[in-house]
Amino acid sequence: MTAVLADHPVAVIGAGPVGLAAAAHLLERGLEPLVLEAGPAVGAAMREWGHVRVFSTWRYNLDPASVRLLERHGWEPPRPTALPYGAQIVEGYLEPLAATPELAGRVRTGHRVLAVTRKDRDKGSSVGRDLAPFLLRVQGPDGTVAEVLARAVIDASGTWEHRAPLGSSGLPAPGEEDATAAGLLTAPLVDVAAGGFGGRRTLVVGGGHSAANSVLALTQLARTDSGTEVVWAIRAATPAQAYGGGNADELPARGQLGTRLQAMVGSGAVQLVTGFSTARLEVLDGRRLRVHAADGRTLEVDRLIPATGFRPDLSVLSEVRLDLDPAVDAPRRLGPRIDPDFHSCGTVEPHGAAVLAHPEKDFYIAGMKSYGRAPTFLMATGYEQVRSIAAALAGDAAAAEAVELQLPATGVCSGVGSDGSADEAAFAGSCCSAPDRSPVSVGFPTGLRHGRAAEGAGI
Repeated sequence: MTAVLADHPVAVIGAGPVGLAAAAHLLERGLEPLVLEAGPAVGAAMREWGHVRVFSTWRYNLDPASVRLLERHGWEPPRPTALPYGAQIVEGYLEPLAATPELAGRVRTGHRVLAVTRKDRDKGSSVGRDLAPFLLRVQGPDGTVAEVLARAVIDASGTWEHRAPLGSSGLPAPGEEDATAAGLLTAPLVDVAAGGFGGRRTLVVGGGHSAANSVLALTQLARTDSGTEVVWAIRAATPAQAYGGGNADELPARGQLGTRLQAMVGSGAVQLVTGFSTARLEVLDGRRLRVHAADGRTLEVDRLIPATGFRPDLSVLSEVRLDLDPAVDAPRRLGPRIDPDFHSCGTVEPHGAAVLAHPEKDFYIAGMKSYGRAPTFLMATGYEQVRSIAAALAGDAAAAEAVELQLPATGVCSGVGSDGSADEAAFAGSCCSAPDRSPVSVGFPTGLRHGRAAEGAGI
């Protein structure tokens, strides 16, 4: 890097697990990180689903460089085989990490990045572009806006604040805004036990792990409140994909999640509605909701939990030269590996800086946001991403290219189309081809030898 660029830090957007891991890896490489977190505290998104127990053990929730930093200050890792709640990850790992002397002065909470560009250059300016520092426009806790210069940028801001809409065509369904204003739509991972669901009829929309957790939490509530009804609607024609791999899942807790879900549907505790595409929402007397499907069916409920996934906020990057996959909004070289229409195994081959690079030199999107609209991001994947990125920024090309990570298979490996039908031929040569499962090193610290990966959404 030029002397001018070397005067500036590497800006890391987001102080979640991957953002803080990026800072730890940058420090080990002798680079200066500056972490900008929009929330009032580190792990802001994870705090909102702190009541959820993750389906992965502690080992894969911990980043090696972060652990090394923590252990220098007397931190003791938790039992590696335990399954933590989101709140425990924040309180027992992220907060101590951000409080270390090395990171405490380099993490700024309450600082929201409004835009990223190059100093004195818009997206169309090419001459001298790579030598110009990045300019980040940042709003501070008091509302004032300032500009921060950086030699490189790692966007690990996640996708939590940008839920995918309920509408079947990718747009908010008519009436969705009214339902939200009436308080009839909840957060994607609402704490059912906190109140407001007992004795009511609740609809959960979505076929992923977030939906499964909400459905199971509601069935638990219904055991003690006979007036509680649970309705689960999915777009697919069959729930087979949502039930997962069961005993074949290399994450036992994830396999059990689907098994329990299937049992609840089979027992009648959950009313399953398949092939349901939301067309319109209608608020009834400000207290109930009528959900209209594209095929004319309707469901009347008291509450709706929209577990429809998330999308990346790319508006802050409008002046950055990006190369994105047109389907999932992930880096173009990563997109085909994670597109849910062509990838069903739940594992992704190791990838780092080379796959995540954009035409904008020294700019990277990492963590959950790197997956764009694709689901089932694993936290361990993000840790390997930022390890490789830090090596690349430090000029260690060999270390950046040596990405090694083995993720646990879901036990589900069949092509499923948008209507839920199987299409094995379409997946020939995809992740459903027999993978090479030979062991590779992931470089985790001594004493953390057991456990599995954690989904980015924490469930």
